[in-house]
Amino acid sequence: MGVHDGHREREKQRFLEMGLDGMPDHKVLELVLYYAIPRRDTNETAHLLIRQFGSLQGVLEADAEELQRVPGVGRNTATLLKLMLAVKQRLQRTVPLPTFPVHSGEEAGAYFVEKMAREKREVLYLMSLDAKGKVLSSKLAATGGVNTTAVSVRQVVDMALRSGASAVILAHNHPSGVALPSRADQVMTRQLADALRPLGIRLLDHIVVADGDFVSMADSGMDLT
Repeated sequence: MGVHDGHREREKQRFLEMGLDGMPDHKVLELVLYYAIPRRDTNETAHLLIRQFGSLQGVLEADAEELQRVPGVGRNTATLLKLMLAVKQRLQRTVPLPTFPVHSGEEAGAYFVEKMAREKREVLYLMSLDAKGKVLSSKLAATGGVNTTAVSVRQVVDMALRSGASAVILAHNHPSGVALPSRADQVMTRQLADALRPLGIRLLDHIVVADGDFVSMADSGMDLT
């Protein structure tokens, strides 16, 4: 075992025993880089990355091409760092399903505000409910919201049927806007309600989320029956 191997083992053991508490950004990055740079001291590379991008967060958010301009950073290292960011973002979007029956726009809206809190893109979700309001699933139906061809009524109807839903709640976000339904939102909502009705599935609500707030179309007076 070389000198670097002994240092790495000590750092790994320290992490297992104490976690990341008290560990500065460059030390965290040095530890991460062990798994992309197996035979070289990663301390200098970690310092160069922090110096270039300002913080661990800045390193993870940098483009892969920018990362690879830093001496000692190759494709494997850049891929690992981008993977870390992607995993972090996925975990942040993982919000437990409500364990109680959902019967109101207030309950659904609170869930979707948390679900979409860190979304920078426009997304559309479908929450499926059984006859008693129990949440069966909450799944991403499309990216691009309701204003693009990525969203089709048929696609959402198929998802509702596969989930065995008796009722559904639609939700999408306005990442850089306000939580007010657009004309396109209203048209798509009406089309979906009309498509679901003959199948015995009720569209209970369409929630629009923006900047930590939400608007319930049903509570705003839109007739979905």
